[in-house]
Amino acid sequence: MADKKGTVKVTQIGSPIGRQKYQRETLKGLGLNKMHKTRELEDTASVRGMINKVKHLISVEEVG
Repeated sequence: MADKKGTVKVTQIGSPIGRQKYQRETLKGLGLNKMHKTRELEDTASVRGMINKVKHLISVEEVG
């Protein structure tokens, strides 16, 4: 059986206006550029690291 990675549902709830450049770039890297936009991403270490950097601007839900 192949190992199946889970996914996480990430929703932007905070505005990047007035934030540091690395935070704005991290949101873009996650595929978020507008308020209340939601993306389903693969649950990997790199995605978790990006989520941790902007945890105050997003909400995260476990999927599957």
